[in-house]
Amino acid sequence: MKKELVIMENPKSSISESIRTIRTNLQFSSVGKKVKSIFITSSVPGEGKSFISSNLALTFAQTGKKTLIIDCDMRRGRTHNVFGLKPTRGLSNLLIDNIEEEFKHYIIKSEIPELYILTRGTVPPNPSELLNSEGMETLLNLLEKIFDYIILDGVPTNGLPDALIMARRVDKVVIVSSIKYTPMDLLVNTKKSLEKVGADIAGVVVNKVPKKSTDYYSSYYE
Repeated sequence: MKKELVIMENPKSSISESIRTIRTNLQFSSVGKKVKSIFITSSVPGEGKSFISSNLALTFAQTGKKTLIIDCDMRRGRTHNVFGLKPTRGLSNLLIDNIEEEFKHYIIKSEIPELYILTRGTVPPNPSELLNSEGMETLLNLLEKIFDYIILDGVPTNGLPDALIMARRVDKVVIVSSIKYTPMDLLVNTKKSLEKVGADIAGVVVNKVPKKSTDYYSSYYE
């Protein structure tokens, strides 16, 4: 596994504590309704979305909850890299297969207890259509019966419909932004776009915050 899994590499660090705080806030973010599916998006590429998704999924698994992380970025998804996996059949392949009978064969049990992974799969010509299909709805309904938490590592909202499609299907949406990287106007537009489709936005994670004025967490991100 890569050093991006800071929850394992440095569990007592301030950034690990921050991610555990995000987990706790998400657990208590809805009154009277259990949060199960959480979609992670951003405004533009490079804001650390996969870093947050992977470490957040790991924190849920560490509480003994059966947790699945799904790489919904079928174009450039890199969850398999974060967890040191070889590219293999994944979400895109499953969505054109017999979902109800075959979905268990696509899910990878990681070496971390209670943590499972569904990679992006083969890059398809029509990611948006696959995410907007009845098959994706069927799959999420099946998975929510099996897993306590589902973390969906999505795509940036800027210029792509994928994030808006998925935002309607989940319990909560988290927006990742980065200090001195994310343009404020794009972040505002991202929030407005998600609100227009009825997304339940849990909040914004501010990423790459400096520990001190000249010391950034840049080594953890791509």
